[in-house]
Parts: sequence; C-alpha cells; structure tokens
Amino acid sequence: MNKPLSATSLEPSDRLRSHAPDIDALLGCIAEGAADRERERVLPFAQVDLVRKARLGALRLPIEAGGAGLSIRALFEIVIGLGEADANVAHILRNHFSVVERVVRRPKDDQHRQWQKAVADGAIIGLAATELDTPKVGNVTPNTALTADGDDYLLNGTKYYSTGTLYSDYVLVRTADASATNAAVLIPINRDGVELIDDWDGLGQRLTATGTTHFRNVRVKRQEVVFDAPDIGYGIPYSNTFAQLFLTAINAGIARAVLRDASALVRTRKRTFYYAPSEVPADDPLLQQTIGQIASGAFAAETVVLAAAEALDAATDAFDAGDENAVDAAHKAALLSAKAKIVADEFAIRSGSLLFDVGGASATKKATNFDRHWRNARTLASHNPNTFKARSIGQYEISGTPLPAKGFF
Repeated sequence: MNKPLSATSLEPSDRLRSHAPDIDALLGCIAEGAADRERERVLPFAQVDLVRKARLGALRLPIEAGGAGLSIRALFEIVIGLGEADANVAHILRNHFSVVERVVRRPKDDQHRQWQKAVADGAIIGLAATELDTPKVGNVTPNTALTADGDDYLLNGTKYYSTGTLYSDYVLVRTADASATNAAVLIPINRDGVELIDDWDGLGQRLTATGTTHFRNVRVKRQEVVFDAPDIGYGIPYSNTFAQLFLTAINAGIARAVLRDASALVRTRKRTFYYAPSEVPADDPLLQQTIGQIASGAFAAETVVLAAAEALDAATDAFDAGDENAVDAAHKAALLSAKAKIVADEFAIRSGSLLFDVGGASATKKATNFDRHWRNARTLASHNPNTFKARSIGQYEISGTPLPAKGFF
C-alpha cells in the first residue's frame, strides 16, 4: 500500500499536491490528443491508467487511509479541470467517486476497509445500476436478482449505461434479494460470469463505454453485499446529489474547454468574414464580444457548481457528525445542485454553439472536432432533463414541497 499522508494540517490544495504532485502535468497528458481520440474513437485506456497510477481516485479518502482528504469542493475543482481536459475521462470517473462517497469513504467493517485500501492503491470502481425494463415510473427495485446460494449469493441480470465500468477494476451492482430488499454488490470486474459490452452509440460522450453489462451466475460473497439502510449507501436521503453535481461539473469543464478553443481560434485566424469591422480577427469587436460571452458563461457555470459543492460539503459533514439537521442540509445541497445544473447546462450548450460564431464554416470541419463540445454537453445535460429539475425547484419555491429524496436529485 502507498504510504499514507501525514500532514493533516495542510490546506486542501497542498494536500492534493502531496497526494498527486504532478496534477497539472496529469491533466495536460489527459488533454493531449483528446479531440483526436474522440474523432477516431480511440478508447482512453492509457489515460485512465495514468489516473490509476496517480491514485486520483483516492482524493476523497482520509489522509490516514492513504488519500488526500480533500473536501468535495476541492475535488470538484479537479473534476472541472478534468472536464476541460477530456469530458470522456471525467465522466468515466464519475461513478467511481460516487461509490467512494456512498460505500468506501467511511468503512463499516473489514470488507469495506479492503475496498478502501484498494481505492487508496489506485483501483477504479464502475457502476451497473440502470435497467431498461423497469415497469413502473419511479420504481427503484432492480430486476437484477441476488439469490441465496449456501452462505453466499448468485447474481443474475443485465444492466445498461454502465459508464466507466469497462475501464474499472471493480463494479458496484444495484440488485435486490428474494424479499425485494435493495442492495449494492461490489465485486471485481474479472469475476466469472461478468461480461462487459461497449455498445454505447450516443451522439456525445462516445468514449465513456456507457454500455451493457451482463451478470450470469456470478458468485458474490455475503460480505460483498451492502443492503440499503438509512445510514449507508443508497438508503441515505439525497445520496445521489453528489453524482448529479459531478455531471454538472463536467459541463462546467466543457464550458472552459470551449473558451480555450474559441480564444485560440480567434488568435490564430488569418481570414475574416465579409464586411468584418476589422481586418485582423483578434481585433474584431464582434468576435471579442462573443469570446466575452463564452468566458462569462464558463465563469458562471464553475461558480454555481462550486457553490453547490460547498453546500454538499456541509451536508456530508452534518451526516458524518450525526447532526439532527443532516437531512435538511442534504436537501439544501440537492436544491443548489439542481439550480446549478440548469445554469451550467445552459451555458455549456450555448457556448458550444457560440464557438462556431467565431470560427465560421471552417470550424465545422471534422478535423477540428469542435462539435464534440456541444455534443458532449448536450449528452450530459440529457441524463435527466432540466425541465424536471426546474419544476421541482419551482414547486419548492411556491409551496415548500421538498425535492424528491431519491433518484435524480
């Protein structure tokens, strides 16, 4: 195991540097060739391996457990940077960090501590939760079955949208036992009976391997099962807020990537539009205005994400301390995260379109792959529509009705 960090008095940014001292270089390596990989559909196994070796997935683990002990806000600063570098790689890690929050960060027993050690050593965790044949709106009981087999279990079922699992070392599977009690199973992906299929064909986030996973008579040890409870995993109210805000942070990163590419495009352009107010594109006030709009949108998106992350930090601290107001704090974090999504998604999508206003028709060439920004932002925003978020926010503001405590909040 890597030697745990001991400088508990370090500021969050210093803890990060001690844990992963080459973070800027890492993000630079991930950014290099990102447009080409996405255009040519080269899966980023090498980039995920860099993340694994840097133990970036342990950023939220306590220092004494081999992590960096970062706050959620500090983590989301890194997530935004990852989103700017490569939105696919950032999305691949979303489920990992969500599982760490739910199951690994505060270990309950020896098995949990083994998972924590694996993450501290660099292991990455994927997720298999979604099913296409759920018969009832709002139903949260998985059809994937956990069947008793002596002292242990057999796992059978098929999951879809298993983002990142193809690149992972472990996978968390949402399932239910014979009594319809929901549970999470955390197992190695190389266990017999696990089949990963890269069949995701979405218009954006094309390299996330958001595909199908089959489980056929997979043996599961009893200690690898975490049944839902009010104090752990999916049983915690608003336990999905972290995962939702993570997606929004990636869109904030995409907005920054658009600013980077749009600014570089204007600086290097030689030709300009007919009747342009300036011979030099960089001196064109109309192009300058568009860059200013993109820059302001990127700032707004990042700001609202980090504000919501601070609320999520407060909610997490309240839960860890057993505060009687923990659920209220979690609701506030969910509310701010929902608001942040509406703002950040809009700016990321709009910025992805504005990029072409500064580049003209030549910017639409496949070689540039500039359209990936809009496609990726649009795909991330579609994970759950803003209309549902806005309606719930409005209902709360009008009548005080709390946001749903499960699902996409």
